Amino acid sequence: MTTRRNFFKGAGSLAGLVFCGCGLPTDAHAQKAPARLPVMVKGKRIKTIDVHTHCFFQQAIDLMGEDAKNVPPPVKGVKEHFIVVEQRLKEMDEMAIDMEVLSINPFWYRKERDVAEAICKINNEKLAELCGSKPDRFAAFASLPMQVPDLAAQMLETAIKKQGLKGAAIGGSVLGDDFANEKYHPVLKKAEELGVVLFIHPQSTPQLAPRFKGNGWLSNTIGNPLDTTIALQKLIFEGTLDKFPGLKVLAAHGGGYLPSYAMRGDHACFVSPQNCNPDIKLKKKPSEYVNQLYFDAMVFSGEGLRHLVAQVGASQLMLGTDHPIPWEVRPVDHVMGTPISDKDKMAILGGNAAKLFGIKANGVG
Repeated sequence: MTTRRNFFKGAGSLAGLVFCGCGLPTDAHAQKAPARLPVMVKGKRIKTIDVHTHCFFQQAIDLMGEDAKNVPPPVKGVKEHFIVVEQRLKEMDEMAIDMEVLSINPFWYRKERDVAEAICKINNEKLAELCGSKPDRFAAFASLPMQVPDLAAQMLETAIKKQGLKGAAIGGSVLGDDFANEKYHPVLKKAEELGVVLFIHPQSTPQLAPRFKGNGWLSNTIGNPLDTTIALQKLIFEGTLDKFPGLKVLAAHGGGYLPSYAMRGDHACFVSPQNCNPDIKLKKKPSEYVNQLYFDAMVFSGEGLRHLVAQVGASQLMLGTDHPIPWEVRPVDHVMGTPISDKDKMAILGGNAAKLFGIKANGVG
């Protein structure tokens, strides 16, 4: 009979368990040593690149006034967002990550033009400074005032041409207003023109906030992937990706639910034509657009990653952790333990990101 006393008597074998109010998830890698730099695949050194990592700069948060207290997320790892370089590098080394692509989740979309511009200006200057100090370890996405599209387009050009950033991080929408809306097209056009990536990182699905209340942090665990799914589907079904065929979009959290259920959309307008716009004629099946989008590999299991590779192709995937938030602390082990080819592992671990962002491997990878 297993009693509480007997259970804890064997605590030495429970090092891989994480206790929370939602159950006892196990660490699949608890029984083996974690990956360490340098990462090798078939004797080849791989430069590992994490495309989904975060930071904050206090000077920008201070411009939020009374709203500043709501900016840091209610999660573990908040203080680590305010980067102390040597500590961040130590954490990256422990995760076997050579380089992080940093981004700042938008917290300024409700602010007026001048404040939003000032916040993004600080963010971009600080990101450029940080990346310039450690160009072999950090790259970054610009912050943009998307609620003012003309200004956002200008700031994107400055970020790329003058500050050396790699693209821009945007939300899933601007307070529920989708980027497929024509008023945001100047930003999409500028990103396509510059050949840079727009990284979509959701901030829940606010319209469903009442239903997300309760245990499990559903506003994040369901709300975030759902918001990404909606954002991507709108870009597809509104014909936005046809209008900007060269647009590079990277979606957080494995792209939400879209990669696993994309083909349902292929049947939608046949089953219910009255719910579709006859004036929008897509150039290919809705599900086929998924293969031109990019996704991080933050799906938590080997089977989940194997499935994602099968759905969108390994060429569209790259490492993502949400660091310093401890969602995925063993990303390299996650990829290495997945039943996919060594070629696919090398691509996901860093090859795809290096190519997409124009990151020099310096003889590595």
